[in-house]
Amino acid sequence: MTYLDVLIIGGGAAGFFAAINIAEQNPNLKITILERGKEGLQKVKVSGGGRCNVTHAEFIPQDLVLNYPRGEKELLGPFHTFMTGDTIEWFEKRGVELKIEDDGRMFPVSNSSQTIVDCFLNEANKNKVNVLYNQSVIAIKKQNKVWTVITKQDEFSCNKLIVATGSNTKIWKVLENLDHTISQPVPSLFTFNVNDKRIKSIPGVVAQNVEVKVIGSNLESHGPLLITHQGFSAPAILKLSAFGALELAKHDYKFEIEINFIGLPFNDCLERLKTLKQELNKKTLFKFSQFELPKRLWRQLVLASNINETTTWADVNKRQLEAFANQLTKAVFKVDGKSTFKEEFVTAGGIDLKEVNFKTFESKLHKNLYFAGEVLNIDAITGGFNFQNAWTGAYIIAQNISE
Repeated sequence: MTYLDVLIIGGGAAGFFAAINIAEQNPNLKITILERGKEGLQKVKVSGGGRCNVTHAEFIPQDLVLNYPRGEKELLGPFHTFMTGDTIEWFEKRGVELKIEDDGRMFPVSNSSQTIVDCFLNEANKNKVNVLYNQSVIAIKKQNKVWTVITKQDEFSCNKLIVATGSNTKIWKVLENLDHTISQPVPSLFTFNVNDKRIKSIPGVVAQNVEVKVIGSNLESHGPLLITHQGFSAPAILKLSAFGALELAKHDYKFEIEINFIGLPFNDCLERLKTLKQELNKKTLFKFSQFELPKRLWRQLVLASNINETTTWADVNKRQLEAFANQLTKAVFKVDGKSTFKEEFVTAGGIDLKEVNFKTFESKLHKNLYFAGEVLNIDAITGGFNFQNAWTGAYIIAQNISE
């Protein structure tokens, strides 16, 4: 049996961040991280396509929380304590400079997630945080205010226990034995599988400022849309997948979406097409795209409106114009399944938020038991927001333990 002051289950972003912050303020505490794999920080390593999307350049708490389908209300207070600006400062103080990209995502200037991994490993080592690998937890018990954690190899006891295991179903089962309620996990960030001849031949095409609705629901989003070999991706789709995670799971990921490719209402689009019919009467519809649509997408929508490649604007009839306006503003696609977004597997689900005190991130059921990161029923859209939740929770836990 190993006796510790602080034990952290989970060698990921939240676990290392909590350990380092506690150790810096309490150099005499015995702090250990248990990681179930042979190396930690794997999610950090693959995030952002291997560049690590550390956070997002959103500096107002009330705006930042809008990116969390689950956790919006609970994170408002914590973000007033530690948020984006604090994250930037934390990394800069430890020699890691971050940069802001056009879409607001923030990455290390090195463009390599290894920079963040190395920072955590170096800081943990410098502050004498012990990291143990291949430690798969099978039970957590509490006796006389002391926590006992049993792994396949060892037993540990501690005064303060932090669970930062991310979306780990085995740990959720263990926590259920401590009477915590688990919201069952479903995928939260995923792309839509669509098999449709309109998009089959044009993977790689991106349409900007697209509006997407899930038919028969209140779910809708807007933003860039990427056509892939499997169907649709990019922010317009990923926002829908995050905010619709529970509802879309109920439909077994089979549903219909309506896409407005140009952001205009049907009637406004039709009037614009009638004007183009007068202005471009000798030109063919097929060759010259309008509304700033990518040429390859424009052509597929022309063909889908029963307009052939040689038809001029002058020759297009009323029925064809209406069909084309429909393709541009109300195109319906059948979604049949989903695909994981890159390597970033994010789930909706985890510890019921009503059972956590968000001033401290401590369990309301058990004193000296804390939760950080995606082990909680908190998730966000893509863009660095899930990491910001991890940094904030871990920092507040560290402050509470250090008081």
